[in-house]
Amino acid sequence: MSESTNIISAQRLGRTLTGIDPFIFGAYHADRYPRGNGQLGPDSALRAGRDIGSDFSGRDGWSMYHGETVPGFPGHPHCGFETVTIVRKGLVDHADSLGATARYGQGDVQWLTTGRGVQHSEMFPLVHEDANNPLDLFQIWLNLPAKSKQAEPNFSMFWAHDIPHAVQSDQEGRRSDVEVIAGDYAPVDAAAAGGSPLVKALAPPPASWASEPGSDLAIWIVRLEPGASLVLPAASSGARRALYLTTGTTLTVDGRAFNESVMVEVRADVQAPLHNHGGNVVEVLMLQGKPIGEPVVAHGPFVANSEEELLQAINEYRRTEFGGWPWPSPAHTHGTSERFAQFPDGRVEKPTDHPAS
Repeated sequence: MSESTNIISAQRLGRTLTGIDPFIFGAYHADRYPRGNGQLGPDSALRAGRDIGSDFSGRDGWSMYHGETVPGFPGHPHCGFETVTIVRKGLVDHADSLGATARYGQGDVQWLTTGRGVQHSEMFPLVHEDANNPLDLFQIWLNLPAKSKQAEPNFSMFWAHDIPHAVQSDQEGRRSDVEVIAGDYAPVDAAAAGGSPLVKALAPPPASWASEPGSDLAIWIVRLEPGASLVLPAASSGARRALYLTTGTTLTVDGRAFNESVMVEVRADVQAPLHNHGGNVVEVLMLQGKPIGEPVVAHGPFVANSEEELLQAINEYRRTEFGGWPWPSPAHTHGTSERFAQFPDGRVEKPTDHPAS
């Protein structure tokens, strides 16, 4: 079989997902957390021997990360970009310097525009004491253009039952599912998708590159049953598109077979035929967009367009702590509460406020 001319590059996935402009990078967490100890964390005996405060060991299938008693990432700063956190299994407890809090997961997505600067924490509560607490999430760092680097911080919640899906069947009746988190999806074969010509994504935050006309930004998760085939529609000229195979190891892209976790960049302006040539479900994260095309200067969670702007951002955090930390602990959690979001203006939203249609 000849090599595809539509594949630009391919590389094995590491601990993080290499970004393509406008995406800075991504992280994929798949932790098989044990039963909770009644205080939202694992038993102290299971934490013993770990580098508590910086445990990325993956021992026994999970890490504490920067958490001490509850896994996760206690209060830390961000500025100059956006985080899109897609939680497929488990829960995340969010708190920030704006006074907002949230518990989300089980398919929910949080889209946080950090803009000129915000502190937030992301803890992974082990809410089940009688069963294990698996966690499965993507966090994608999406750059902001220079004109939006100083935007007001903002977070949006996309509750799982509001996120649209395109479910299709190929000629052999094998199913695929495209979860449309950002960027409208137009099935190549509308008949296979039940006759739907277009699946409209939820509106992204106003300062996001995703809201910029012509950015052609899209974030989709593609699930393919064993043996299933799907053709992704072409994007506009000038866009870039990367496929990340994170679940399963049997993906054929435009005729080229891969048998490991891999990132494949393909031409975005042509259709991308995908096929699961194995016996298990595979899942592919697709990131797409026109490049912002501006300089990126970063230091950890600070992203700017120049060294001078980067230093200004760091000094601003040292001076103001981006509004300070209003919570009793940098690892703030939400007890036994159900999923919710409380916004900086005090408004409270729950998934049940948006019943599925």
